[in-house]
Amino acid sequence: MKKNREIEIVDFLKEKARVIDRYIERYVPRKIDNNSLIFRISPPRYKLDLEALNKAVADPFWDFIDRGGKRWRPALFLLICESLGVNSKDVLDFAVIPEIIHNGTLIADDVEDQSELRRGKPCTYRIFGLDVAVNLSNFMFFLPMLALIFRRNKIPPERMNKLYEIYIQEMVNLSLGQAIDIAWHRGLVSPYEISEEEYFQMCAYKTGTLARMAAKMACIIAGADDSVAETVGKFAESLGIAFQIQDDILDLVGEEFAKGKGGLGKDITEGKLTLMVIHTIKKASASDRKKLIEILEAHTSDESEKNRAISIIKRYGSIEYAKKVAADIVKNSWAEVDKVLPPSEAKEKLRSLARYLIERKI
Repeated sequence: MKKNREIEIVDFLKEKARVIDRYIERYVPRKIDNNSLIFRISPPRYKLDLEALNKAVADPFWDFIDRGGKRWRPALFLLICESLGVNSKDVLDFAVIPEIIHNGTLIADDVEDQSELRRGKPCTYRIFGLDVAVNLSNFMFFLPMLALIFRRNKIPPERMNKLYEIYIQEMVNLSLGQAIDIAWHRGLVSPYEISEEEYFQMCAYKTGTLARMAAKMACIIAGADDSVAETVGKFAESLGIAFQIQDDILDLVGEEFAKGKGGLGKDITEGKLTLMVIHTIKKASASDRKKLIEILEAHTSDESEKNRAISIIKRYGSIEYAKKVAADIVKNSWAEVDKVLPPSEAKEKLRSLARYLIERKI
C-alpha cells in the first residue's frame, strides 16, 4: 500500500509539473517577442532588443527549468486550494509563483557556493556567465509579481493586498535564511555555538518560506480565516524544514540523489552545518568533533576526507536521528492541519505528499 501511495503521488507531481511549466511559459516564453505577456502588462517605451533578451533571459531560464525538479511547492498550493473548495484550474497562474522563485534561489545558491553541477548539468553561471546568472536570479525573484498583477481582477482587493504582503514578507525571510546559511558555512559563527533550534529557524526561513508562501496564498485566495491560514502555513513550513533535512540526509547517503550534484558529500565540501552535523558535534568525542569541524572548514573535495566526515556522522547515529526529527515534524504539524481542513480527496493527496517528501530517495 505504501509503495502504491508513493507511485500515485509521484505520478501526480509529474502531471502537475507539465501543467505548471506550460503556465510558466506564459510569463517567460521560450522565445520572447513583442507580444509576450510581460510587455502587454508593462509596455516598453522604445524598441526592444529581443535577441539580447532571449540570450540573457529566455535561453538560460529554460535551460534551467527544463532540467526538471519536483514542482512540489505549486502542487502543495493547488492541493490546499482544492482542500478549501477552490477549483485548482482557476488558480494555475498563482501556482507558478513559488516555483519560479525557487528556481531563482537555486541559480543564486550555485553562484554563492561556487558549485559545479545542478541537476546533472553545469550550473547556469558556468554556462552563461556570472553576470547573466545573477541578473536572471534577481529577475526570477520579481517576475512572479506579474501573476498577481495579471490576475488582480479575479481576486477581491482586500485579498489581493494580503497576497502582496505575504509575498514581500516571505521574500525578506528567504534572504534572512540564506544569510544565516552563508554565515555558517563560511565559518563566521563558531559551529560549537549553533543549536538545533537555530538550525530549524534557518530552515524555516530558507526552505520553509516558499512552502509557507504557497500555503498562505492558497488560504487567502480561498477566503479562509486567519487562524486557518496560520495553521496551514505552519504545516507547509514544517514540510519545507523536513524536506531540507531529507535533502541533507540524501547528500550523505543517497547515491542516486547525488549523481546530479557530482557525488556524495557536496554539503561536506561546502562546509554546511546540517542538523546531522550539529547533532554529531553535540554527541561526538573531542577528537571526532575536532576532526569533523576541520574537514568542514577545509571545504575539501577529497573523497577520502568526505567519507571520513560521513563516517563520523554515522558513528553517532546522527542520520537516524535526523530522519526521526523530520518524520516527527511532519507528523505533529499534520495533526494540527488535519483539524482545520475538511475531508476530501485533495486532503488525502496532501497527506501523501507530506509522506513522500520525507521518504523520497531522490
